[in-house]
Amino acid sequence: MKPIRCIFLISIAAGYTVLLLGCATTQTSTQNRESMLVASGFKVITPKTAAQKQKLQNLPPGKVTMVQKSGKTYYIFPDPAHNQAYIGGPKQYRQYQQLRADNRLANENLESAEMYQDAEMQWSLWGGWGAGEGVFGPMGGPGPY
Repeated sequence: MKPIRCIFLISIAAGYTVLLLGCATTQTSTQNRESMLVASGFKVITPKTAAQKQKLQNLPPGKVTMVQKSGKTYYIFPDPAHNQAYIGGPKQYRQYQQLRADNRLANENLESAEMYQDAEMQWSLWGGWGAGEGVFGPMGGPGPY
């Protein structure tokens, strides 16, 4: 009975670890987006009245929403977990879009650099995986005698 209990406890621990890592990734992504909004010139506001809080709750979470008020266009990113919202105009929204594009390009460049670094290692000269002689490859195992 003891091995089953041990396996059960290890499974629970692994599940919690996966859950925590998933939450950390989501949190980091949200924090990154909020940082880009502030860097783009969005202002952080806190709703003061119950009506403002209700409007904040009604906005789709995790998305920038365009709102027209008094003939002006505003872009709002709600953060209901912290009871605040990020608000900017068309100029700030364009800067935010540019930051997102630059960030995406930087990530693609990093991935490309990693791919080129792997190519520089000239893996094909190492014999590759499964490209050698025999079952064990060119360096090991019984060879032709």
